[in-house]
Formats: sequence, structure tokens, C-alpha cells
Amino acid sequence: MNHKLFALALLFALPLWLGACDAGNNPQSEIAHGEKNIAAAVVKGPHGGRMLTDGDFALELAIFERGVPPEFRLYPQLAGKPLPLAEVQARIELRRIDGLPGGTIDAHVFAPKDDYLLSPAEVYEPHSFAVKVTATHAGKTHEWRYDSPEGAVVIAADMAAASGMETAPATGGVLRETLALYGSIQPNPERMRDVTARFPGIARSVAVRVGDVVRAGQTLATIESNESLQVYAVAAPIAGTIAARAINPGESAGAAPLFGIADFSSVQAELNVFPRDRGRLGNGQAVAVAAADGGAQGSGRIDYVAPVGTGNQALTARVVLDNQDGRWTPGQFVNADVTVGETPVALLVPVAALQSFRDWDVVFVADGDHFQAQPVALGRNDGVHVEVLSGLKPGARIVIANAYLVKADIEKSGASHDH
Repeated sequence: MNHKLFALALLFALPLWLGACDAGNNPQSEIAHGEKNIAAAVVKGPHGGRMLTDGDFALELAIFERGVPPEFRLYPQLAGKPLPLAEVQARIELRRIDGLPGGTIDAHVFAPKDDYLLSPAEVYEPHSFAVKVTATHAGKTHEWRYDSPEGAVVIAADMAAASGMETAPATGGVLRETLALYGSIQPNPERMRDVTARFPGIARSVAVRVGDVVRAGQTLATIESNESLQVYAVAAPIAGTIAARAINPGESAGAAPLFGIADFSSVQAELNVFPRDRGRLGNGQAVAVAAADGGAQGSGRIDYVAPVGTGNQALTARVVLDNQDGRWTPGQFVNADVTVGETPVALLVPVAALQSFRDWDVVFVADGDHFQAQPVALGRNDGVHVEVLSGLKPGARIVIANAYLVKADIEKSGASHDH
């Protein structure tokens, strides 16, 4: 047996069934020859099912799925001959890994039909479970337990962590409709100042150059007034970077700005908007901004959309961005996704959690270091998350990062579709 499948079998040891067994209906004194834990190679019966034997008594257990939803069929025998169906009472319990503590127990109770005992409950996919079979005949109870893994694997916690695998509970959330825009980073006009001389005169000194970082109140230049002949200081009104300088020592200072100061701790993304999309945008909408070269990322909200377009008919939407860490540079090209709609959904998973297995879309549910492929029916998709319509329970722990590694391990383990 594959070492990972053997480890999976350990998961379903005695403590697994203590909560599932009904001692009142199956007293230990009535078990004919004790429990049978099937670990040897599977023996197939005439109907293609698994043979379970206990002395002369035997059951052939088959999952039949040709033209009908998968169903359990039992064929009881005594000394190799079919038994009257009415003489046998049977029950099957399946323990499934579903990402929740303790997993799920499915119970199947049987009644005669044609030449077999039938459970009316569907054996839904995946057919991966720990199985407990109980059958009573002539006052004796026979019991078997075995594991039937499919799409299941064991990955040690340290190996999972080293490979970057992450798990998280599946929850409800919001699907977002987004509009893609592009544009560039520009200085924030509210954080820019032109610095002028208080009185016309001659510049006696200039203390800063373009690119210098200054503090509020710092002297930028000294001017000798034409009227009073007094020398006074021109100070920075805000902290920031000298973006422009239009004065040199000995030159006349008049009404024109001497310096331009920009505080780049806050910048804005100016985004181009097609006129047809103008009606979808409004102040307060969330925007994710990323540098076109794939570097810097940030977020903000639209605080202005121009009512008319520029010469090329494009409109401008503005997003103020925090730039305390200097990640944004004026002139830098950016891409942006504007959230233009939100739809609450009961259950969603990250796109990165989805994989294909057999002909299913699956997520991998986790129970400790045990992982199980779980087929899911999917709904709407916003490119980041996908709505789950069925197949997954809220709160189930699923693999949300590097799920492909689980798939690769399952394929290597050879846990096939075999009953």
C-alpha cells in the first residue's frame, strides 16, 4: 500500500467510529466473530463489487452507477449461495473528510429490491470515505471496516508549510465588478505651493536647489527690499521638495513665483475614462492601483470625475494615494481597477483555490494533514473569487495557496476511482 494511503488509513482508526456507532443497536455481545478491518487486496464478486466475508457469511458490496445516480447494492451469501434478502438487515456508515472537525457521517439503510439489498440514498462524489458495514443474519452481527480513498492524500504539516501551502475557512463574501482604467501619477495640487517675494527687490542669497527637501519655515532665499532696503527671508510655507526655482542671487524678485514646493507624501492617480463609462463612476468608489511595470501597488477612492473630456474626448478620474513611503513617482504610468458594483454571496473561494480533478472543478478540503479533493458547482466569478453553489460547507477549511501541489501529490499517490 502506498505510504500516504497507509497514513490515510490511520486517520480512520478506532476513535473515528466511537461517535458514529450505535451501541444500543449493535451490542458487542452480538458480534459473531468480531470486527473485520479489511486491509488486504480487494476481492471482487460476480457483480463487480467488493467481497466482505466473515466465516460462511459474505456480502458483495457494489456501487452501481450505470444510468442512475450512484447507489449501494448488497448481495448477501451464505456458504457461497445467495441468501433470502428478507433474512438480512444491513447498514453502511461512511465517514468523509469535508474540512470541518469530525467530518461528515453518511448512513445507508437497506431494503430488498429484485435480487439485491438497496440503499435509497445516493452515494455522492467523491467516493472517498472510511466505510463501516454492519449486517445481521440469523441473530449474528457481522461488521467490516475499510478505507476507500479517492482524490485523497496525506501531506505532513512541515512539508506543507515549506511548500507555501495555506488553508483558511470558506466563507461568504462579496463579488466585485470592476472597470479597468489606466493613467499616470501626478503631484497632488492640494500639496503644492508657489513661493513669492513679499516685497519686490534683489535676491541677495538663494539657499536651495531643485530636488532639495525642505521643512516648513526653512529659509529658501533672502531678498533686499527696493523700498526699505531691508533684507528679509523668504521661508517655505510647507514641508516638501523644491520642484521649481526661478531666482538666482542678484536677480530681481517681483510678483512671479520664486520657488515651487511639492509635498509628495500624497499624490494622485489621474485616470483616463471613456465617455461611455462615465455613468459607471462616482465619488467614493474603491480603486486598486498598480504601477504599469508591476512594482508599486496601492488603493484609494475616486474623489473627482471630470464632467467633460479633454481634446481626445477622454475624461479624467482622480484618486488620491498615500505616498509616505515614496513608492509613487510623478509621471509614473499606472493601471487601475475601479469597483463599480458589489454582490453579496453566501459562499465563495479564491480563484487560486480551484483545481481540475477528473472531470470536476475541485477545492481541497483539509483535516489536519489529510487533504481531500471536493467537487464543487461554481457560479459567478470576479477574477479574484468564485461563487460556490454546492459541494462545500460554510466554514470548511480549504487550501487557498499552492493548491496545485496537493493535486500533484494525489496524482502521484494513485488514489483512483475504484470501489
